[in-house]
Order: sequence, then C-alpha cells, then structure tokens
Amino acid sequence: MKFIFRHKRLICALIVALLTVLLLAVPAFAAGEGAEAAAQAADGSLGAKALAAGIAVGLAAAGGAVGMGIATAKTTESISRQPEADGKIRTTLMLGLVFIETAIIYALLVVILIIFVL
Repeated sequence: MKFIFRHKRLICALIVALLTVLLLAVPAFAAGEGAEAAAQAADGSLGAKALAAGIAVGLAAAGGAVGMGIATAKTTESISRQPEADGKIRTTLMLGLVFIETAIIYALLVVILIIFVL
C-alpha cells in the first residue's frame, strides 16, 4: 500500500497516458471509405497498424521528452555550479538534444514504413 501512496503522481501520469493513447487510437478502428480501405479493414490489419504506429510514436516522443527534460535540468544545474563553463555545457546540451531528436525522427520514419509499406 505504501507503493501506491509514494508513486501516486507516476500512477496518475501512466493512467492519463494510457487513456490518451486509447483515445487517439479510436479513429484507427473507424470504417474507411474505398475499396482498398475496405480490403484492409476486412483482415483487421489497418487498425492494428494504426494502433501500433500510435503507440510507437507515443513511446518515442515520451522517452525523448523525458530525456530532454533530464538533460536540460542537469545542464541548468551544472551552469549554476560553474558559470564560467556555460559555453561548453550549452554546446554539449545542444548536441545531446539533437541526438535525442534524431532518435525520435527515426521512430517516426519506422512508423511511416509500417503504415505504408507493410
């Protein structure tokens, strides 16, 4: 029971994230127009692809956002401790943020390939 009270915010955030993913996945299950959409909807792959794509991009964006937040917080702390090194610290931060954003863009490209190629 102590676990629930200690991590109340985390549990609430996870519930909100799950409900958001489910809400965003609703259009994936809607009936599409046209012969191609009807053929894909018949075997159920369209909805599964859309759901998988939404979850993949959501997880990539959430992970990237957490990583960027932690990196920014640590950068702010280190600049406040050593103000004379703020140029090097900011350069390293920007390089790290670029790498994090690149990983998110790669996840988006994989999702686009899943939707349109598979």
